[in-house]
Amino acid sequence: GNAPPGVDPEAFSWFQAVDADHSGYISVKELKQALVNSNWSTFNDETCTLMINMFDKTRSGRIDVYGFAALLRFIQQWRSLFQQYDRDQSGSISFNELQQAFTQMGYNLSPQFSQLLLARYGQRSSNPSIQLDRFIHICMQLQSTTDAFREKDTGLVGNVRLSYEDFLTMVVTRMM
Repeated sequence: GNAPPGVDPEAFSWFQAVDADHSGYISVKELKQALVNSNWSTFNDETCTLMINMFDKTRSGRIDVYGFAALLRFIQQWRSLFQQYDRDQSGSISFNELQQAFTQMGYNLSPQFSQLLLARYGQRSSNPSIQLDRFIHICMQLQSTTDAFREKDTGLVGNVRLSYEDFLTMVVTRMM
């Protein structure tokens, strides 16, 4: 059939290919099977879940063709940003590239914090690096937690006082 109004025909044909059970919706499992990093590894489950939730207007754990088309545009934007920061064109982002990316995005983060992210999200090796899926994941979580922090940092001073429960509420509502 033809693409619904407002949906790119290429996105529609990819949607049909990804919708393995022909339900008219894409699940996390189906999305994971469709997305690959530059090293051909599939996207991480957590990242796929985060992205599905972002475009799932009905909170059903799956997306329709419109959500899928929006998700593809979203991934394309992140892929271009990723390629911009992957200065050596290795297909992954190294420690130095990650530091530069954060700085250019306006985050003032310590090298120790970037190292922590590499240890948590990077490929296990002597020279860990971040694939596209994990880069998207990190940036989405950074953006979300920064937004939550800014809501509390009304004076824009860079620190806030929070109760433990306020902190947990921020984390649960933004990251889970």
